[in-house]
Amino acid sequence: MNVLKRLSSATLVVLCVLLLAGCARAARDTTGFALVDEATVDASFDDTWQAAKAVLREMDVDIYTRDKRGAFVAFSRSGRRLFVPQRVQYTLNLEPTGDEETSITVETVRQVYGVTLLTYPGWHDRETTESQLAQTILAAIKEKVAGASPES
Repeated sequence: MNVLKRLSSATLVVLCVLLLAGCARAARDTTGFALVDEATVDASFDDTWQAAKAVLREMDVDIYTRDKRGAFVAFSRSGRRLFVPQRVQYTLNLEPTGDEETSITVETVRQVYGVTLLTYPGWHDRETTESQLAQTILAAIKEKVAGASPES
């Protein structure tokens, strides 16, 4: 009888720990996961927007959103690493800093596709370690804007 009480006590303790801890958890804090690259180009906002749109179309990325207010969201083609789908999200923000000057910010976030027991399947942010394509995008936009402007 004594063994039965100890067994049921241990079972009760384990059950309480499982219920109190639970499987649900708060969303992961993704602060600092993104890498940010910035550049300023000597062109009007409209010319820079058209150049950014053209560069993203030429590159091997899927353009998800483009906004006339200066926002682009693009994704690299997804691939797999150890059976887990992965992609990189590039968020471009353009802001006019003058009549003939525009600031470009590219935020790079690595994402993996995942499912937990209590959430819907979806893309989850992970820490980003390199932003080579973001720097290439910025350089291509600068080049396209410089080639489009008339030389005097």
